[in-house]
Amino acid sequence: MQKPNPSCPECVSANHPTRRQILKVAAGGAAALTAASAGMFSLGVTPRFARAGAEVVASGATPAAPETLVAQLFKSLTDEQKKLITFPFEHPLRSQVDNNWHIVKQPIGKTLTPEQHALVKEIFVDLHSEEYAAKVVQQVEHDNEEDDGFAGCAIALFGEPGDRGDGGKSKFEFVFTGRHVTRRCDGNSVEGEAFGGPIFYGHAAAGFHETATHPGNIYWYQALQANEVFKAMDGKQRSMALRSDPRREQGSKTVALRGKDDGIPGIPMTELANDQKDLVRKVMADLLAPFRKRDADEALKMIEDGGFDHLRMAFYQGPGLDIGNDGVWDVWQIEGPSMVWYFRGAPHVHTWVHVREPDKA
Repeated sequence: MQKPNPSCPECVSANHPTRRQILKVAAGGAAALTAASAGMFSLGVTPRFARAGAEVVASGATPAAPETLVAQLFKSLTDEQKKLITFPFEHPLRSQVDNNWHIVKQPIGKTLTPEQHALVKEIFVDLHSEEYAAKVVQQVEHDNEEDDGFAGCAIALFGEPGDRGDGGKSKFEFVFTGRHVTRRCDGNSVEGEAFGGPIFYGHAAAGFHETATHPGNIYWYQALQANEVFKAMDGKQRSMALRSDPRREQGSKTVALRGKDDGIPGIPMTELANDQKDLVRKVMADLLAPFRKRDADEALKMIEDGGFDHLRMAFYQGPGLDIGNDGVWDVWQIEGPSMVWYFRGAPHVHTWVHVREPDKA
C-alpha cells in the first residue's frame, strides 16, 4: 500500500497533534490498529510506527526532555551495546553529516531492545515541533523503508550524559542517522553550534525523481516560501540572485562555513527593501518550524547575531536544477559567514544545515 505523504502544514488536521498524542496513537498495540488506522494516517503515523512505539508512552507521566531520555538510554546500555554505539566525545565521527549514511553499521532494530528502540523514537520525536513530529517520523519510515524504516536507522552516543561527580555536567551528544536524516541532541555540550552541529533533512516522497510540484513532499513548502522572495524582486535583484553554480554535495564539506563575506553567492540582504527582508525572515521561520522551539530559537539567535545584512540568498537555474522548467526554483540557499541552509529540491529534496555563533565560525 502506498504510504500517505502529507506535503504541507495545510494537509494535516488544523488540530495539530501534540507529542503525547503522537505517541499515544502508537500505544494502543495491535488490537487498536484497525480502529485507529484512519486517525494514524491523518497524523502521518504509519502502522509500523504504531506497533513499534507501543511501549513509548508511560502512564500519563510528564514528558522528559530529550536530553534526560538520552541519559536514560545510556544507562540502559549493556557493555556489548556500548562497544557498538558509544565513543569518546571528541571522536571525529561526531561532527560528520551526509545525506544517506549510518553513523555505525549496526541499525537500532538489531542493536537495541524494544524498550531502548522506543526510547530512541521518543528522543527523536521530542527534537521536533508538535506540528511536524508525526510527519517527520513518517518521512523517516518512508525513505528508509528498504532498510526496515525507523528501525533500520542508526545511532551513536558520544561522551557520557549525566553528572561528572563534581557538580558539573559531562559533555555528550546523541546522533541519529539514516537516509535523508541526521539529528543531534547534545544538551548544549557542543559550544556555539545550533542543533549540536550540522544536520540534514530531506524527502523522496514519490520516487527518486519528483515532478515539478513535489507531491507529498513534507519539505517542499519551504521552497514555495523561498520562491515568494524571488517573486517580490525586481529585474536587477533577480539577476543578482540567480546563479548556475550550486555547491556540490560532498558530505561534511557541503556545510563548511566561510567565516567571512567573501565569495558568498547571491543577493545581499542590503540590496533588499524592508518588506523583502521580512519575507526572508519568514522563510527562516518556515525552515525552523519542524524543530523544537529551543533549537529553533537558538539557531535564529545565532543567525541574527551573525548579522542579518551579512546573509545572501541565491536561486539556481540550469540543466537539472529547475524541474519542469517552470521558473519555480527547486534549488536555493541562504548563506552567511557563520551559517548555510542549502535546499536542493532536484531530483528530490536534500537540505543541508549548519549554523554557528559568529565568533565560532
